[in-house]
Amino acid sequence: MFNMAFTMPGAAAASRHLLALAVWALFIAKADAQNLATDNVEVVEGEMATISCRVKNNDDSVIQLLNPSRQTIYFREVRPLKDNRFQLVNFSSSELRVSLSNVSLVDEGKYVCQLYTDPPQEAFAEITVLVPPDTPTIDANKDIVSEGEEVEFTCSTTGSKPQAEIKWLKGDQELQESTSNFEKDPKDEKLFNVTSKLVLKVSRLDDGLPVTCQVEHPAVRDLQAMKDLQAQRYLDVQYKPQVQVTVSYPQGLTREGDTLELTCAANGKPQPSLSWQRLDEEMPDRVILSAENLVLESLNKTDNGTYRCRAFNDVGESYDDYVLYVYDVPTTIPPPTATTTTTTTIPTITEATSPTTEPSAHDSRAGTEVPRSVDHAVIGGVVAVVVFAILCLLIVLGRYFARHKGTYFTHEAKGADDAADADTAIINAEGGQNNSDEKKEYFI
Repeated sequence: MFNMAFTMPGAAAASRHLLALAVWALFIAKADAQNLATDNVEVVEGEMATISCRVKNNDDSVIQLLNPSRQTIYFREVRPLKDNRFQLVNFSSSELRVSLSNVSLVDEGKYVCQLYTDPPQEAFAEITVLVPPDTPTIDANKDIVSEGEEVEFTCSTTGSKPQAEIKWLKGDQELQESTSNFEKDPKDEKLFNVTSKLVLKVSRLDDGLPVTCQVEHPAVRDLQAMKDLQAQRYLDVQYKPQVQVTVSYPQGLTREGDTLELTCAANGKPQPSLSWQRLDEEMPDRVILSAENLVLESLNKTDNGTYRCRAFNDVGESYDDYVLYVYDVPTTIPPPTATTTTTTTIPTITEATSPTTEPSAHDSRAGTEVPRSVDHAVIGGVVAVVVFAILCLLIVLGRYFARHKGTYFTHEAKGADDAADADTAIINAEGGQNNSDEKKEYFI
């Protein structure tokens, strides 16, 4: 009895356990035969969302759709919920498809696809509503900025879900030096307000370029809509002038009697004013000055010097110099009677900043090489050398002829002064007749 009392309850428990397993296996088998599925939906506010409840191998079980509050939207093809925004798209034994138009934030949540089996099956379709941001606004702490200074831009957009991203461009170049922050919209905590700041150091090349604040959001995919989510400010950059002096006339070397014409070009913002001056000396009386031009007629060597064009505006000033060097007028020389070779050395033209012997890039000595006039002193020196050479030659020839002229006696002919002729002199000379044949010397 004792054993039976304890074995019977054990057998009953085992039987119940086996029954539960059998029921669960039957449920799993049926669930596998009738597989319920659906998909999450992402929709832009104001557009249409579609929920599809799909059943594989349905045994004619009932399909229904419930809202996040678990109110029945559709039971088979019947709509108990009095909301005309829900419309039946398709109903069959394998699918219940329902559309929801003009979606708003209140429609967000988990919708339930339910299949009436034993026990019922459920699948969840979560609707996420995307809210595009409002048109951005852009501000700057300075309307006009000088070259080298910094300007701060602020771009703001409101009412987006999820939070929008802000990108900055200068012209067509994307900029990375920005900071962004976002906060919840006080009117609706599901929405976000975003602000981005950009600090930009400007140069003269930035003048007139647009700085663009562009908002990007997953709810905005249309190109035209993306353009609407942009705001621009144009840079107004002021900078000091850049100056350049050029020679309009003459081309090449400047010579006495020529007319010099200089042109000064300056680029700056605001538009610079120009002025001319001559460094260290007064301007010649003959000079004619205008805003951009300097004209000096009848050049002479007293005009040599450095002429400066100054350009200045509210930002600063700059200048450029021209070094004038006046050359002699070329002299025409008649062709020589004899063939000669004359070598004229032109001094090397280099850059300088003052009217010295080294010309600068704006030096009047810079330019095409032109033959210089022949120096009269050089010509006189050449003539003197030629005359001196001729005189030396005449003296040498005179001395040569003088050595071979007149009568002279040899040592052996001493004492023969009274001889009537040469032969008698030789015979009567010292030494006697013995050497008369060997020691004859004649006047040549």
